Amino acid sequence: MLNYSNIFDKETLDYASYRNLVDELLAKGETTGPDNSEAMLHYTKMNVQRMNRVDKTTVLGEELLATLEKIEGKYRFLVITEGWCGDAAQIVPVIHKIVSAAPEKFELKLTLRDKNLPLIDAHLTNGGRAIPVLLILDEAGNLVLPKWGPRPAVLQSLMADWKKEGVEMPELAEKLHGWYAKNKTLATQKELNELLKPLSALGISPQ
Repeated sequence: MLNYSNIFDKETLDYASYRNLVDELLAKGETTGPDNSEAMLHYTKMNVQRMNRVDKTTVLGEELLATLEKIEGKYRFLVITEGWCGDAAQIVPVIHKIVSAAPEKFELKLTLRDKNLPLIDAHLTNGGRAIPVLLILDEAGNLVLPKWGPRPAVLQSLMADWKKEGVEMPELAEKLHGWYAKNKTLATQKELNELLKPLSALGISPQ
């Protein structure tokens, strides 16, 4: 059985450290995970630009901010990610923005998928190790909400359609990131707002 508190405390990085790690590895011609191929390095370099853009441009919507305001108690956000993952580049900065909006209520830590396979294998998506995955814990380390990820449901559906149509990389990645650019984090924010609403019901956190 997974010890989420132990993982959160000992096998994670905060957001700034994660960003620094990705940059430091790229400077050495490496990325997170075991695959340091030219393709993975290219994806990672692009993802650094994407994270910078999402960090800079994301503004949380009023509904999401209102939900955050109503939440009582403290919660831990544990995100499974990798520097080469395109979806993670578009989503992890949004999660960081949410946590930063209420630092007295939330703490964010990130863990690398390929260094913690038992964790991702406990939270597969359609049988695969898709990331990012967001897990929300209480202070005791208990999961309090369903896992979220690896991308908004509308995009997950589009991805399935594109694959059925035979779209392959790199066109698939182009379509994916084109969608994210047009959506401007709105779908991600909407789904995360719905995910978090149970924590704000009547202003009472779950026991």
